[in-house]
Amino acid sequence: MDVEFRDINSNHVCIGVNSLISRQAKLAGYCSDENGTFQELRLNSRQPMQVWVDYDAQARRLNVTLAPAHVPKPKIPLLSEVIDLSTVMADKMYVGFSASGGWGVGTHHYVLGWSFSLDGPAPLLDFSTLPVLPRLGPKPQSKILDVALPLAAALFVIAMLAIIFFFFLWHRRRFSEVREDWEDEFGPHRFAYKDLFHATEGFSGTNLLGVGGFGRVDRGVLFPSNLKVAVKRVSHDSKQGIRELIAEVVSIGHLRHRNLAQLLGYCRRKGELLLVYDYMENDSLDKYLYNKNKPTLHLSERYRIIKDVASSLLYLHEEWEQIVIHRDIKASNVLLDNQMIGRLGDFGLARLYDHGTVATTTHVVGIMGYLAPKLIRTGKAKPLTDVFAFGMFVLEVACGRRPIGRARTSHK
Repeated sequence: MDVEFRDINSNHVCIGVNSLISRQAKLAGYCSDENGTFQELRLNSRQPMQVWVDYDAQARRLNVTLAPAHVPKPKIPLLSEVIDLSTVMADKMYVGFSASGGWGVGTHHYVLGWSFSLDGPAPLLDFSTLPVLPRLGPKPQSKILDVALPLAAALFVIAMLAIIFFFFLWHRRRFSEVREDWEDEFGPHRFAYKDLFHATEGFSGTNLLGVGGFGRVDRGVLFPSNLKVAVKRVSHDSKQGIRELIAEVVSIGHLRHRNLAQLLGYCRRKGELLLVYDYMENDSLDKYLYNKNKPTLHLSERYRIIKDVASSLLYLHEEWEQIVIHRDIKASNVLLDNQMIGRLGDFGLARLYDHGTVATTTHVVGIMGYLAPKLIRTGKAKPLTDVFAFGMFVLEVACGRRPIGRARTSHK
């Protein structure tokens, strides 16, 4: 609608000759051939329409007919006017289309197809070959998406929460420990299993130091102190004297002697006790006695190591505030530091009792060949049972042979 050009409204078709001022204008629409009624068409409805512009040079009449696409050309034109176009025609003319800003800002006009004939009716349009009217604005969202997207988002959130929940349970179970209130009194001697797990790279076996009858030993590095440790995992029955066992482990942690491998602390899981020791760079003595890849120890070195173990036993039996019975003296439990000094380690089977009292333990543990005959009969471990095992250890180190081995057969 533009008053300057004498428009009748904002939805009209007009005829103009060399001017934007309308010679004739009518409401956009068509007369139905069936009942002769006028049907209005909205030019901004984005519905495809067809227009016929016919000029009869003899009758000097210009007819303009409008109808929806696919509707046959109405018999009655929308506009009809007598115009002598010969007065405005030049020798050379072009037929085409142009758009003007006067059509309104933001208004879109599309010519999907057209045909022209200079003499006679123009060819009919093939609607199947015409392009589709371009979409205006955002693509309409499917109702299925309206339901599916929120549902998918909700399922995704639920799945993520479930994953986080199960990861939390898995993480908690993986690093779970057994801890009771009475263990609080032992304070810093308790290590977190998570720290030991990461220190040994998950007990994967890459840092395995050895496997014995009472468990396996892994090397590790505790962060952030970078302290090298050896972690022994011992199976235990939590129902049988675990409180007394932990108390003894913590008490042994107070031992201080240059010929003892320092027991730093412990950790407890279901059915498992982990003992943490100082790491000895040169491994255990049995590797030097029986492993051909290790250098052979001279008699002077063997004698010095025997003295180191004897010194540690004297400290355990007589010099400390309690009597400590080691109960597992053997070459594999004697560790060598970076100066090849012998250190008695592995106190997983050790028992303590006060000076002047009698040991009450009646459970026989140890390795055959090191067990005193009296211990096997009575089941009561005493300092003398350690001394017997030490004597077997001396013979083992001096001879380089195990206490028990295959008998040698002679051949005639």
